[in-house]
Amino acid sequence: MKKSVITLLLVGYFGLFFFLLLGLGYSSSRTKLAPEQPIAFSHKIHAGKLKLACTECHTSVEKSPRAGVPPVEKCMSCHKTVAVEKPEVQKIHRYWEDREPIPWSRVYSVRVRNYVYFSHKRHIKKGVDCSACHGDVKNMERIRKVSSLNMGWCVSCHRQKQAPTDCLICHK
Repeated sequence: MKKSVITLLLVGYFGLFFFLLLGLGYSSSRTKLAPEQPIAFSHKIHAGKLKLACTECHTSVEKSPRAGVPPVEKCMSCHKTVAVEKPEVQKIHRYWEDREPIPWSRVYSVRVRNYVYFSHKRHIKKGVDCSACHGDVKNMERIRKVSSLNMGWCVSCHRQKQAPTDCLICHK
């Protein structure tokens, strides 16, 4: 009896250790889905309440493969005078004064392997709404990943929308 309890404890201990080591714990996957940002930026306020279009801040989305994150200058175009007393806006001011980019944590990325090419520009030109891939961002206080953006996910969407599924569209 005593031997089985010790065995059970050892199995539980090592099982928990490997579970955490592999990053399968709740907090680990949650962090990856909604990484903590250097500034608590609220899409709910900016895209929701203020109704700013995604392209207002993600200016490169219409002309480059990546949407990009806004530079400090973009934030400061409003926040030189708006909400300057708020602690999170004061952080933006510190980055601005120090001439440092805000080190945003990327939420989405398409894995570039096997010569994968993705273009936001193409999707925007075809009228695909950002929420089709990124979810209901205008109601997110903290941005989180809602779609895998893996090949199967993209191909399924293309089939539903009767968009091209030729391999050479994405694999160059």
